[in-house]
Amino acid sequence: MAVKQMMHVLTCTGIADSPIAPTIFVQSRFPQISGTSLKSPLFVNPVLGKCGGFTGTEERFRLKGKNFQFFSLSSSSSSPSPITSMAVLTDPKQVLVPIANDTEEMEAVIVADVLRRAGADVTIASVESELQILASRKVNLVADTHIASCESHQYDLIVLPGGMPGAERLRDTPALQKLVQAQAEQKRLFAAVCAAPAVALQTWGLLDGLKAPAFCVFNQATCHPSFSEKLANQEATGSTVVQDGQATTSRGPGTCFEFALSLVEQLYGKEKMDEISKPLMIRPEKVKPSAEEYNSLEWKGRDASKAFRVLVPVADGVEEMEAVIIIDVLRRAGFDVVVASVEKKLEIVASRKVKIVADALLEDVETLEFNAIILPGGMPGAERLCNCDTLTRVLRKQVDSKGIFGAICASPAVVLEPKGFLKGKKATSFPSFSKALPDQSAVDARVVIDGLLVTSRGPGTAMEFALAIVEKVLGFEKASSLADAMVLPYTKISVKQMCH
Repeated sequence: MAVKQMMHVLTCTGIADSPIAPTIFVQSRFPQISGTSLKSPLFVNPVLGKCGGFTGTEERFRLKGKNFQFFSLSSSSSSPSPITSMAVLTDPKQVLVPIANDTEEMEAVIVADVLRRAGADVTIASVESELQILASRKVNLVADTHIASCESHQYDLIVLPGGMPGAERLRDTPALQKLVQAQAEQKRLFAAVCAAPAVALQTWGLLDGLKAPAFCVFNQATCHPSFSEKLANQEATGSTVVQDGQATTSRGPGTCFEFALSLVEQLYGKEKMDEISKPLMIRPEKVKPSAEEYNSLEWKGRDASKAFRVLVPVADGVEEMEAVIIIDVLRRAGFDVVVASVEKKLEIVASRKVKIVADALLEDVETLEFNAIILPGGMPGAERLCNCDTLTRVLRKQVDSKGIFGAICASPAVVLEPKGFLKGKKATSFPSFSKALPDQSAVDARVVIDGLLVTSRGPGTAMEFALAIVEKVLGFEKASSLADAMVLPYTKISVKQMCH
């Protein structure tokens, strides 16, 4: 395609919110352009950083935090040579994720994280009077805004997490009901998971063909098994994810990755979904979830009369899905989980900008004894954990006293290995970090247990990772019952080698 066929890719003289001619390269307006005024006509190639093959006047701007270069044609460019690469520029898809006290934190965070990875502009909105909410397993999440500020906005997708009574609190929020019903009327996407399809969407008349307004009759849906009888149509309740028209529903925390990826596909297409799916380490359909155990030892609490206490350190930049999944699952098991910030503040901003408020500062709980210390991954969060002297002391004390410790994603390689905690141990990590592990024999396993050490690979293995910890402490039946409640398949730890 010759450059002359790309004339007027950008035709505007203003800066912010300037109109752009609809072409195959530009699908809507430029978001948040800052810089000097633009000239017409202009060509933009943010992939190459410049447009090749012709001379032009160059100007720099910042769009959504990224550098772009614009070129206006000079008189010498009347017959330019072809440009081999031109990027499609679009506004990010607008997504609303409402949260309430007792929302299921895994579901809310997985949806927000995965959609942000895809490039969506995700707004997490509190339906409570405060931005900070206390989720179902006592994780403190801070919303980006209040639901009232969202009423005048138009969203490409609205997603309701589940959890009880969080789903009821979403249902009973008039502003949210109005937004979702308008979403259905205007034939835009909406979705819900776990209890929310039955508790909210069904109650609002969006899933019941007999009760629904004519504009939004969606009959096929699924939800958490304990709520399926509330659905008017139960034909699809055994399905992991159900898409009927613009309505998408799913079953629980254990199906939430598939649910979020299906929403990515609807917004961006299958290619983007596949791109996002790979680094999540989602379990292939035919692969059974199973931890591999070497040098098997019995895991016991220091005092059987007290709750099993687990330290989960967090930092700015940790992977929020990994942190929240670990905390949530271990609290479901009845463990006393202490979320401790290694920063000088309780509130941390995770890698995909989810805000989590820790229970304590790490320096304030340093002297406590913990049965286990489990590190989430994420970058640069893992580096911040590694650089925390207090955490290094706590880990050293844990290892020296024969305590349980573990890490997921980048943290086995970035935190544990440099400090010598993996010496003589089999471990796994996120694939791009696995070469740093001293023993390469088990790096492809989803979860690896070696004595008192447990490691895992990424967000998509985090539930298996946490359940393996539960199994080691409380037994397979307990871990299996938790997995069932989460709508997640789980198989017993595979013992590869007994301790001699």
